[in-house]
Amino acid sequence: MLRATIKMRFLLVVVGKMKDSSIHAACKEYTARVRRHSKLDIREVRDSGRSDRQAVEARRDEGKALLRAVPAGARIVALTRTGVGETSSQLAKRLASWRDHGLDVAFVVGGAHGLSDEVLSRADLKMSISSLTLPHELARLVLLEQLYRVCTIWRGEPYHKGG
Repeated sequence: MLRATIKMRFLLVVVGKMKDSSIHAACKEYTARVRRHSKLDIREVRDSGRSDRQAVEARRDEGKALLRAVPAGARIVALTRTGVGETSSQLAKRLASWRDHGLDVAFVVGGAHGLSDEVLSRADLKMSISSLTLPHELARLVLLEQLYRVCTIWRGEPYHKGG
């Protein structure tokens, strides 16, 4: 079992607010579960409101806002479909290493147009939660569930059955 005595602060920095009430309810549940084990903050930055024809500008504007919301010294994990895929156990091990070094982690979730090159270049890890394209609300839910799973792996609780 991995050491879980040091509290790690997780930060989700996301573009846009939750609109779907059922996904919002599920996110609220997993947020509460994670917070029983670790510090968790969620910061929402404003969607640029730009059209698909202005995707480059949207990514740029949202990227600047996302990076401003990340505290100095935090590891940045950019969620992107082209990132590295890890098992839950591998993610728990990676995050435990950062936790044991006293590092906080900011997970950055882009909007409809994705993440800017600036965000991707600043990321300590580009992580994929799926090779499928997911709406940001659903990506947030999957990420929150995985953070809860990581916490239970650290504590040796029976929630994770992934071997």
